[in-house]
This record gives sequence, C-alpha cells and structure tokens, in this order.
Amino acid sequence: MNFAVNVSNLAKQYGYNVAVDSISFTVNQGEIFGFLGPNGAGKTTIIRVLTGQTKPTSGIAIVADYDVVQEPTKAKECIGVVPEVSNVYDEMNAWDNLIFAAQLYVVPKNEWGKRARELLEVFGLYERGMDQVGTFSRGMKRRLTIAAALIHKPVSSS
Repeated sequence: MNFAVNVSNLAKQYGYNVAVDSISFTVNQGEIFGFLGPNGAGKTTIIRVLTGQTKPTSGIAIVADYDVVQEPTKAKECIGVVPEVSNVYDEMNAWDNLIFAAQLYVVPKNEWGKRARELLEVFGLYERGMDQVGTFSRGMKRRLTIAAALIHKPVSSS
C-alpha cells in the first residue's frame, strides 16, 4: 500500500531540548489524520519537518513517496499547507490572491485563471471573487486560504 505520509523513528532536538522523541506513524492516501496533544508535544515541529521547514535530527519522513530530506522539492509539490493564521492579503481581492498563490507555486500561467475560477466556485466564493478580502468574514478568509493551498493541485506521486 502507498502511504500519503510515512514517518519512522522521527526525532528533532534543538540543542538539549527534545522537541520530538522517536515518533512513528503512517497516513494512508485519502485518510483524514489529525495531531492532538498538549502545548509543547511536538505537533508543530512534526509539521515543520514534513513541509521541509526544518530537518529532523534522526529518523525518516516520507511524503508521497519522497524523503523530505533527500527530495524536499518533490515532497513539497505534493503538499498544500493551510497555516493556522490566514496568509491571504486583505488589500487584494480573492481572485488576485489565488493568482498570486499560483505564481508562488509556479503553476503554469495558462492554468492560473482556470484553477482560480474552479476553486472560487468549489469554496462558494465565486460571487465575491472581485471583492477585497478585507471585507470577508473570518470563515470566508479561511476558505480562501484553503483554496490558495490547493491552487497547485498537490497530489501523491502514485
């Protein structure tokens, strides 16, 4: 079976501080998986390793068949990150936010408009696509943030 994520004996230390202590888990393709735990349990550190923002001290982290240390760019192409705090720009409209995200993810220019329209429709924001995001509710901004994370069509290598 191909896994979306496969983590084996992952550890991360910052000096003497152990942030993650030999954790192992798998996430099957199509599975919804959540991290639960108290503050300081290492949840954010694990996400930072999986998204290539920090390297593990030891262990292996595989995303869509790509080792996040050996092939970080390939792994990142398969990930859509939705940050805790919205990363959309209030002074821009929803359409321009998605086009900007497409540029950041290096989506081919001829795909920008098609993908932006599809995502605005899927997330119920098409009618507000030309409205300044600063006028959106928190929920609408959240939906736009998720749409921006999906603009590059993150997919598994399989």
